[in-house]
Amino acid sequence: MTADPAAITTRKRRHIDVCLDADVGYPSLTTGLERYRLPYHALTQTSLADIDLSVQFLGATLRAPVLIGAMTGGARLSGTINRNLAAAAQRLGIGMMLGSQRIMLDSARGERAAGSFTVRDVAPDVLLFGNIGLSQLTKDAAPDIAKALDRVGANALAVHTNPLQEAMQHHGDTDFSGSLNRLCDVAAELDYPLLLKEVGHGIGASAVAELTRLFTEPPIAAIDVAGAGGTSWSAVEQLVRYGELRYPELADWGIPTARAVVEVREALPQMPLVASGGIRTGMDAVKAIALGADVVAIAWPLLKAATESAEAVVDRLQQFIDELAICLHGCGAADLAALRQIRLAAVQ
Repeated sequence: MTADPAAITTRKRRHIDVCLDADVGYPSLTTGLERYRLPYHALTQTSLADIDLSVQFLGATLRAPVLIGAMTGGARLSGTINRNLAAAAQRLGIGMMLGSQRIMLDSARGERAAGSFTVRDVAPDVLLFGNIGLSQLTKDAAPDIAKALDRVGANALAVHTNPLQEAMQHHGDTDFSGSLNRLCDVAAELDYPLLLKEVGHGIGASAVAELTRLFTEPPIAAIDVAGAGGTSWSAVEQLVRYGELRYPELADWGIPTARAVVEVREALPQMPLVASGGIRTGMDAVKAIALGADVVAIAWPLLKAATESAEAVVDRLQQFIDELAICLHGCGAADLAALRQIRLAAVQ
């Protein structure tokens, strides 16, 4: 908790600028979703108007299996972005993750920073996730984390694990030793369900094996695989820090989203699962759900719209959700349960 809050605010604004203005995608690594095809059913017995996209996730009912992924917080523009995203989520009946609330743990600046995370007035009913880094998670910090979650009216806490991003970041937190034991300690202290997530480099078989090696029952309520193939946060941090990709191979490193979903689902068949990382279309979402995800999260494609208005975010998301519904209709699935019974065709 010793990081300079002013430096955090500046970096958060630089993150936004780089993500808006630079190519922050993976140079060559893809999500792997393009390697699957959704079977088309010409004699579907469904009605598009009656396709049911609703889903239960962490005790909340979502009208579509979609979360707005974690993006930002702490900078002035972050407040505009988060409020526009939250208003759109409220209108569409979907969930939302806030960006990292680390800056709110600073007693001197926490209350001022809270404004950029305050969205409950425009999104009173949204499934809302607070957000903190695994490397900042300690038992001593638990009361301040709880306060930050209470302050924004969160329903759950997303804990992001991001060793590669932190290694690329100037003065990043690079000591992850003992982090899973701290996760367990804090989970016991907080009265919030915890979602463990990456930031875009993937949670796969090795991470799950580490979880299950240490814990018979993982101290988390859900996992967001946040796989590779979308935004590379290694690239973002290098561009912020150096103005170039000084380590291009590290900008192209991670577990593709499709593989991450399959590996986590096979290892933890009952774990509520979010697929994110390069989810760009409704078809991407349908493939991810058919592979084992419960819901998907989408972030970067909404960023520019979120700097403009809630209406712009709604338009972008409605197109995404409409495509999702058409995909279910076209493959003969009346709802998400039926979709999960459909086997995707692997592309040779």
